Amino acid sequence: MPFTNETEEKQTERAVLVGLSCPNFNADQAADERTMDELRALAETAGAEAVAMTLQRRPAPDARTFIGEGKAEEVKALAEANDASLILFDNELSPSQMSNLEELTGRTVLDRSALILDIFAQRARTGEGKLQVELAQYQYILPRLAGMGKAMSRLGGGIGTRGPGESKLESDRRHIRSRIDKLRRDLEQVRQVRAVQRRQRKKTELPMVAIVGYTNAGKSTLLNTLTGAGIEANDRLFDTLDPTTRKKRISDTQEILLSDTVGFIRKLPHHLVSAFKATLEELAYADLLLHVVDVSDEDWQVQAETVDKVIAQLGAQDIPRLMVYNKADKCDPDVIPFFRPDEGVKISAKTGAGVDDLLAAIEKALGKGKHRVKLCIPYSDGAVLDMLHREAQIESTDYAAEGTIVEAVVDDKTCGRVEKYIVENNEQ
Repeated sequence: MPFTNETEEKQTERAVLVGLSCPNFNADQAADERTMDELRALAETAGAEAVAMTLQRRPAPDARTFIGEGKAEEVKALAEANDASLILFDNELSPSQMSNLEELTGRTVLDRSALILDIFAQRARTGEGKLQVELAQYQYILPRLAGMGKAMSRLGGGIGTRGPGESKLESDRRHIRSRIDKLRRDLEQVRQVRAVQRRQRKKTELPMVAIVGYTNAGKSTLLNTLTGAGIEANDRLFDTLDPTTRKKRISDTQEILLSDTVGFIRKLPHHLVSAFKATLEELAYADLLLHVVDVSDEDWQVQAETVDKVIAQLGAQDIPRLMVYNKADKCDPDVIPFFRPDEGVKISAKTGAGVDDLLAAIEKALGKGKHRVKLCIPYSDGAVLDMLHREAQIESTDYAAEGTIVEAVVDDKTCGRVEKYIVENNEQ
């Protein structure tokens, strides 16, 4: 008998938000008022309405129900009173805890990781993005198969049910592992294709600048403002999932490739970081990272530290970084607290304010000091001309009796190597 979806029309699910704080939890485990507010925003992004919220503090989590049976009954009553069909936890639950809570409350229970995975499943548009999300979902689901029967029987009926599908989830673990292996092979091919693309970009000698930042910091808006990329940029979490790369001339002597990336967030599921490595490893090959922060958010320093941690996890911690303090138009410009005062530029990606300063800072950071030079290279020194074609931006070539006359834009290193041939030097 074919599976049918009982929910033909999309309805907004009502959700109760639950968080637990314990003394022995680290920052990535504990829930507090700010992470609960973020959970509310995640729920809204997924299409749910947060109708109630409860934050519990106890010495240690309960092994069976995480929050204790008394609190679980309280959450059940809260859900009943608010006609909520979904209970969302800001913490990560074990498969048995999730199953026990569903049995006690009679409602679908999801943790923060499952909610983020659901949002990514909604956002994936390209084949690569869908592969990455599916891999992350299967890695999350595999240890939870025994306790997810009820939720997965609601395929298409709400949050937490998008993705691989019921028939696959009912298969045995061997089939799931086989599918994970296949997805990993497919993504390895994606990584190889990206490696070829990187080599081709290297031949163009255009530096790669990657935009990174916390979700909803304004990365896509910035890319649109700088390049006219036309990416849909809305005020919601994880609005951009698939990366976009565009060329941008930032001065008369410098052109770059500018690429945005998926946004980061606290407690980002490690399955996602692993699955999106084919995309995120682009950061490790960038010449410069633009770290965009939303300085209108009072929690922006914690968000910036979260991004730094993920960058380090991806092995890109040594890439030069330029701090971009976005949404400065929403703050008093004289009191914006700088996280890295010597490396920051205040801008508003939405209004364009400060963009010229940003472009100048990018050129300086990449810059290695650009020089527009006029050279006279004797015909006997042909190897120098070959080196210039590889490492400089040639603007014109002419021929005279004494040698080849070249006008080029060179960096400091190349300028030093051709110093004896320079007949005119204009530092940028």
